[in-house]
Amino acid sequence: MGEHSCSKFQDTVSDHLVRYRSILDAMSKFQEASAHVNRAIAKSVTTCGCVKIKATRQPIPEKASLADIRDYMKSHLEGDLCTTCLENIESELGTTLFYLTAICTILDLDLEKILQTEHNRITALGFYSLT
Repeated sequence: MGEHSCSKFQDTVSDHLVRYRSILDAMSKFQEASAHVNRAIAKSVTTCGCVKIKATRQPIPEKASLADIRDYMKSHLEGDLCTTCLENIESELGTTLFYLTAICTILDLDLEKILQTEHNRITALGFYSLT
């Protein structure tokens, strides 16, 4: 989408936001869409099997610095998403983004500004912003 793609996306969502213009509808659809993302990921494990979840306690040495912890953390995922699961998860994430953007639009919030503010916060505080 290029430069200022967040603004373009928010404008497009605003133009197409007819049925779910109510904040209550947008909130509930956002929550539903998020649940669909979780379900699509779970199905990639339980139905397709293209990825496996192997969750164990994260082994972090006692003397590891906060900056070094990233090197010890794992995603608990093994394998790669197949094309079908990848497309399904991307689609569900797109729907979630639509409703997140709808909420921003209804509340007259600028999604691009929110992303930039969060980016600035993360880069300014570094690892310490995530604890």
